[in-house]
Amino acid sequence: MKHFLKTASAAAVLLASFSASAADIKPSVVFDMGGKFDKSFNEGVYNGLEKFKSETGIKYREFEVTNEAQREQAIRRMAKRGSDIVLGIGFAQNDALAKVAGEYPNAKFAIIDGWATGPNIQAIGFKEHEGSFLVGMVAALKSKTGVVGFVGGMDIPLIRRFACGYVQGAKHANSGVKVIQNMTGTTPSAWNDPSRGGELTKGQFAQGADVVFAAAGGTGVGVYQAAKDAGKFAIGVDSNQNHLHPGTMLTSMIKRVDVAAYNTFMDVKKGTWEAKSRYLGLAEDGVGWAIDKHNRALISADMESKVEAARMAIIAGKIKVHDYMNGNKCNM
Repeated sequence: MKHFLKTASAAAVLLASFSASAADIKPSVVFDMGGKFDKSFNEGVYNGLEKFKSETGIKYREFEVTNEAQREQAIRRMAKRGSDIVLGIGFAQNDALAKVAGEYPNAKFAIIDGWATGPNIQAIGFKEHEGSFLVGMVAALKSKTGVVGFVGGMDIPLIRRFACGYVQGAKHANSGVKVIQNMTGTTPSAWNDPSRGGELTKGQFAQGADVVFAAAGGTGVGVYQAAKDAGKFAIGVDSNQNHLHPGTMLTSMIKRVDVAAYNTFMDVKKGTWEAKSRYLGLAEDGVGWAIDKHNRALISADMESKVEAARMAIIAGKIKVHDYMNGNKCNM
């Protein structure tokens, strides 16, 4: 009986310990326009946070922004409800998060794709131009027409960074390649307009493009469908989107927002979180390109070898990829 009581007592202590550990932080996230199932940027974050929840047993509060006025309200609500860490998704939340972080100095705040700074803020950015350089090479190497396209979401410097890197990579692989560029719009609705994305893509195909890279959030769904319908190729973004239309998706420019989101919550749980700015590129495995069973047959050994050689050269500093954000000019 005593042995049973000791065993039961030990089990109770273990359970209490686990429960305390699983409840030691209260994390929250505010997804941006397009929603957490946009098959791209937001969904990558969602996947990272779901991994965190699965591994730790810690649930997180969430909110999906559907209009601009909700951003600041949602961030403040999360902080007011006692969140230890509030994670904002997307550059558009930058100012709102910085403002609320100043009101709640004892809480932690982080933003993916933002640049806010403060004693309780962590900003996580990516070197999108480096990853886009690689898929630009893939596009140019695969193209039979010598014409490739780019469809951006909202016309902002961040998306111009994608486009600039893509052009540089395409020109690196084929100096004579032509790159057609279109932006979907100038308002946040540009992130979730598949119809417009499809129209722009069809227009680029009409001009000779046979590969189109979309950096447009949910709008990219329309780009990929148009490519499938036309028997052309498309390149995904942020998450690995190769599975969406196997045989159509040439590759995806991976931006590891899932890892950034997972590490943010996990660092808070471990007590290793720091208020600082971080920028993740090829060297940090923060960006890259995707090869898997869905596109393996589309990428020849020669293509892969050339792209991988460029990836290593960029990491080594032998190839310098110009960042559009540094001077708002795309140097070739």
